[in-house]
Amino acid sequence: MGILLGFAPFILFALLTDVSVSLALWVAFAAAFSIGIRDFLHDKRVRVLDGASLALFAALAIYAGFIQPAMSVEAVRFVADAAMSVIALGTIFFRDPYTLEYARDYTPKSEWPKLRFVRLNYFLTLFWCLCFAVMGAADGLTAFTKVFPMSLDVVIVLATLALAVIVTIRLPMSAGVTSR
Repeated sequence: MGILLGFAPFILFALLTDVSVSLALWVAFAAAFSIGIRDFLHDKRVRVLDGASLALFAALAIYAGFIQPAMSVEAVRFVADAAMSVIALGTIFFRDPYTLEYARDYTPKSEWPKLRFVRLNYFLTLFWCLCFAVMGAADGLTAFTKVFPMSLDVVIVLATLALAVIVTIRLPMSAGVTSR
């Protein structure tokens, strides 16, 4: 599914932060750049999620690498999760949920105006927004209050990511939204 490719930078970031925050940020930035440039060269467009990921990971890589190198992994993850949640909410607020850009690639044009298709994409975007908020809350509690141990934070983040991926793959099929 195309949207999962759009989330690849964030997923790589989440998986690699335990190895090295700097590595995770630069790999996520490189993935975001690669995905964004591939789509731009093919379709002459940059999707909201791709552009946001590119800007977010570039800014974080530079900030955490050069300006504030002592920034904790939890703090970096908190910023990334919070930013992605705000971006998702922003696309809903502006009545253009970012999942629509991906869903249209895999759905016949005749389905696009149907209420079921539009509602499904609002739901998926809101679901990702909530998942990012849950991950951000866990990261924030670990970084700033030490309520959660790092191991619990990692479990919450990975379980939430897994749930979001499963819902993104399975929900359109169970909702009867056809694909090409």
